[in-house]
Amino acid sequence: MGILVSSTDPVPGYQTYDPHQSGSPRPVRSQAAARRGALAVCTIVDLAAGFLVLWVLLYLLDANQANVFVEFVRGTAALLAWWSQDIFTMDTEGLRVVLNYGLPAAMYLLIGHGIAARLNRI
Repeated sequence: MGILVSSTDPVPGYQTYDPHQSGSPRPVRSQAAARRGALAVCTIVDLAAGFLVLWVLLYLLDANQANVFVEFVRGTAALLAWWSQDIFTMDTEGLRVVLNYGLPAAMYLLIGHGIAARLNRI
């Protein structure tokens, strides 16, 4: 007695894997990896912009500068905006903080989401 091999699809609706098939699932894997990379980039730049915007809000709302959370947000925002410090030197301190921390937030969002969109096209 021999083993019967059926040529019907064992589970309808699912693509089966055939290692000898010319169109291997490699492009599907690289597309999934690109999407995961794009999601990681978006998450990182959104967090960075979030810290910058949060610091601007805390500053404008005159948050307690001695508070541990406010110090943490200020330190993180200063680390993220090191390159844009004192680009704008206004007399109004609030406007200076908005511009010096808002510019990097906008740049991170624009560049990061642009990179993520490019990764999604792969």
